[in-house]
Amino acid sequence: MRCPYCQSEDTQVKDSRPAEDGAAIRRRRVCPDCGGRFTTFERVQLRDLVVVKKSGRKVPFDRDKLLRSVEIAVRKRNVDPERIDRAVTGIVRQLESSGETEVTTGEIGRLVMEALKSLDDVAYVRFASVYRNFREAKDFHDVLGELKGEDEDAG
Repeated sequence: MRCPYCQSEDTQVKDSRPAEDGAAIRRRRVCPDCGGRFTTFERVQLRDLVVVKKSGRKVPFDRDKLLRSVEIAVRKRNVDPERIDRAVTGIVRQLESSGETEVTTGEIGRLVMEALKSLDDVAYVRFASVYRNFREAKDFHDVLGELKGEDEDAG
């Protein structure tokens, strides 16, 4: 593993332990050249996923980008980082086990909405407002109705 500080290719593992409920291995590393310390994660990757954007453009799937999106939605909310990581891991597993190598942004958004619904109501509404491109207050009212389990026609 290359050192992120000095780019040396000879780093040493100092500590390894399971992470994400055993779905990953967390490794603490040290660079013998510069003394820099950093953490890496090793995860199983079932297949290379490609994300199909609304424009039709295709880009490689990026777990870190998915994690950042969820973290933005839960920002300043009291949500345990472990729960966030488990939710992201669950989304990635669902995508990888679907059997498809290409996944749409809409499918990813739907899975994130499902995960946020169980994590935090405010984060769910925040994400929904961007994902569904809210334009007026009624849009917020509709999504709040979904949270309560009301029929969308009820007013």
